Amino acid sequence: MQKKILLNGIFLAATAIALWLSYRALSKFSLIDIEMSLSAIPWTGFALSLFFCAVSYLCLTGFDYLGILYAGSRLSWRKAAVASFVSLSIGHNVGLAALSSGAVRYRYYRRWGLKNEEVAKIILFCGATVGIGLIGLAGICLALFPQSAAKLGGMGSLAARLIGFACLAAIGIYLLTSTWLRGEIRIYKWRFSLPTLPIALAQVAVGIANFTAVAACLFWLAKSSAGFFETTTAYVMANLSALVAHVPGGLGVMEATISFIMGKDASIGALIAFRVVYFFIPLAIGIPVFAISELYYSRRESRDNSSSNETVKPATL
Repeated sequence: MQKKILLNGIFLAATAIALWLSYRALSKFSLIDIEMSLSAIPWTGFALSLFFCAVSYLCLTGFDYLGILYAGSRLSWRKAAVASFVSLSIGHNVGLAALSSGAVRYRYYRRWGLKNEEVAKIILFCGATVGIGLIGLAGICLALFPQSAAKLGGMGSLAARLIGFACLAAIGIYLLTSTWLRGEIRIYKWRFSLPTLPIALAQVAVGIANFTAVAACLFWLAKSSAGFFETTTAYVMANLSALVAHVPGGLGVMEATISFIMGKDASIGALIAFRVVYFFIPLAIGIPVFAISELYYSRRESRDNSSSNETVKPATL
């Protein structure tokens, strides 16, 4: 009972924080600023940004489904998609994914019959996929476009390219290790096993595809002369910094990225539009879905408890 109350408190707090951070992010701008910024974006750019936002969230459902396969569980992609979208629509706005989106995932997967160990594996797998996706995309961008990385990170082009190759080498080592090293691995008190090569390959692919889609979403809103890969490089480097700091809602990531790709022409338009498209629209969908599912499962649990408590009294003479 106490555990259930604690979890409910965490979910309510996460939702409240997400709404507050969303309000704080938008309260800096007047309604006129928001209206003018959004109206200045061509419909084609806005439509393409919505498309790539949907692609990103579709990739994120792949995080969960691959995590389910890695954990050796049996659960449909549809359920994985619901848990992924709801948890991340809230987690993206709150930050601290291990506490926000991880807690929501735990809520769903436990109700669907998964064990604590399986849920933990899924959450850790999803977190690892985020890091792998960023490292993989950073490796591609730094190796192929070191000038952009040098300008943003204050390093030489050669250093940027070497870091890029190091990132790609790390991904290669991970894939090779997934092939050769089977069985349980122990590091101090931690025990885990690597995914099989097919799952690891899919993990790398979907991780890179997700962040590429996010960068494409921003690219079509920024209306900048900067190329797509320059935008992607700036986004990945800014996002790595935010990931390390657990910045709520990616605060500062978009500002740094847009300042780089637009320079003196940077405006609030792309920033507002991106937050609306990638953060607030999914949040506006995710919270009602979460509330409806909570109501549905709470009522079903109440009915199940009532049925189990009903006993047939023995007849008395």
